[in-house]
Amino acid sequence: MTSVQPLPPRSTRITRILTKTTSVVLLLLSCSLSHVYASTLSNIKEKGYIACGVSQSLPGFSYIEKDGKWTGLDVDFCKALAAGIFNDSSKVRYSALSAKERFTALQSGEIDVLSRNTTWTASRDTSLGVHFVGVIYYDGQGFMVRKDLGVNSALELDGATLCTNTGTTTELNMSDYFRANNMQYKPVVFEKYDEVLAAYEAGRCDVLSTDQSGLFSQRIRLKDANAHKILPEIISKEPLGPAVRQGDDQWFNIVKWTLYALLEAEELHITKKSLMLKKLPTKPKERRFLGYDGNIGENLGLSNAWARQVIQTLGNYGEIYEKNIGKHSPLNIPRKHNNLWTQGGLHYAPPFR
Repeated sequence: MTSVQPLPPRSTRITRILTKTTSVVLLLLSCSLSHVYASTLSNIKEKGYIACGVSQSLPGFSYIEKDGKWTGLDVDFCKALAAGIFNDSSKVRYSALSAKERFTALQSGEIDVLSRNTTWTASRDTSLGVHFVGVIYYDGQGFMVRKDLGVNSALELDGATLCTNTGTTTELNMSDYFRANNMQYKPVVFEKYDEVLAAYEAGRCDVLSTDQSGLFSQRIRLKDANAHKILPEIISKEPLGPAVRQGDDQWFNIVKWTLYALLEAEELHITKKSLMLKKLPTKPKERRFLGYDGNIGENLGLSNAWARQVIQTLGNYGEIYEKNIGKHSPLNIPRKHNNLWTQGGLHYAPPFR
């Protein structure tokens, strides 16, 4: 005779049912979310452009010229993404965002990528639902003053009035620096760059404080740039880089490896001009990078020629840097930390293999 096994207690059966039901719901939810988030690239292709969030009136990084065209390092990164996806760098629409607006615009889906001189920090990376893809510019916060103020060091700024942007890392950095050096200051904060610069030029504050790159950029907009100087102190680490929404690994990888492609091309001495010669590369690293061998592009969901399209359209990182903010620009900012690792800098691309 077959023995009949007793049923488990009712509470145990209910627990098992709930556990299975919860697992099914979570699986369905995960699949649903994956479908939604994985659509960034397909949505971009469908609408025919990349929605790129940039800064307001920051020459060298993102700036509208008199002819209505956007220029700058951050702008060129968005163009590089378009070149890799569409083989057409013009397929970008720009949104000029304040520091306060930028993360909301990214979180809400108003923009596909934030390329706006934004500092990568732990709290932003872990609490805002965004991913920083890497560092496009190594920066640090500094101070600009009028030369007639007679100040040669930030340690001489006790009691000064400082203008800066609200909603940035700048405010906390200033507070930390002045408190650590037992100095007092009065902050005057504004949402937009233009407002900060206007207040500084009007004499509403003694000092303008932001990332050093921003100081170089804003100084050339003043009526008499030579009447102002940037103090030598750097009071923070400000790794600036593009960011995307969390949840779409494919789009995160595309944006991340486009940044690395700009750096890798410079290290391999691949330039816009060299690609115009249309000589087939013979070295294995170059052939993989340019898409003649391997399937890196296909793994990203793009053409294997995507990196080639980027460089032949925009040039490598060094070319973009020097054109926008380096020796071929009015800013003339020395590369220093923004050199490749082979030149004593911090930039380094993982292997393209």
